[in-house]
Amino acid sequence: MAHIIVIDDDKTLLQLIKNTLEKEHSVTVYTGLSGVSIREINAHDLMILDVMMPELDGFTFLKDKRREIDIPVLFLTAKNFEQDLVEGFSVGADDYIIKPFSIKELRCRITAHLRRENRGKNNLIHIGQVFCDFTSRKIYVNETELNMTPSEYEICCLLMKNPNRVFTKDEIYEKLFGFDGMGDAETTIRERIKEIRKKFKIYEEEPIKTVWGVGYQWEKNQ
Repeated sequence: MAHIIVIDDDKTLLQLIKNTLEKEHSVTVYTGLSGVSIREINAHDLMILDVMMPELDGFTFLKDKRREIDIPVLFLTAKNFEQDLVEGFSVGADDYIIKPFSIKELRCRITAHLRRENRGKNNLIHIGQVFCDFTSRKIYVNETELNMTPSEYEICCLLMKNPNRVFTKDEIYEKLFGFDGMGDAETTIRERIKEIRKKFKIYEEEPIKTVWGVGYQWEKNQ
């Protein structure tokens, strides 16, 4: 059983989500971000956060607090424009759930993210100056930790475990979310890769290569 925190100003939707998820998980709900501490959020395994709220919107909150939040964050939004998805991923969201959504989709996405969080590996991979620590679930360049979101970490691990193998966007998406993933693989993976590259570029590392018309690979001999 996982501990899930849900923040949305729609009380009816909150109750629906709570009633649905409580059959399998412990669910805490709030109608806004006011009074919710980072410690409270990190005491949970996963966060579901509405984008559009009257006092403080999800984009602004996550942009300011992502470095302090160490659990997956799923945005709830009625927006289905690519620019909004891009903005959400750029501030650190791990996934999007577009309203209206089905209960099946909600459960599948939550299960996929919790499964990824619970994968523990007691070993270390390093390629060049980049290290992936499966025990702590962290990525380093030399001895400097990169501030990766859970989904960015999973993408790096997948590619590092299979250096020089080319993965399509659909394959990466499937590895992250399973066969039941219902999002836009093209946008989701492209934007995650873009954010990963930004973080490596600070340290003059460019380990992920685009193979045009196919997908992405981690270059072993970078």
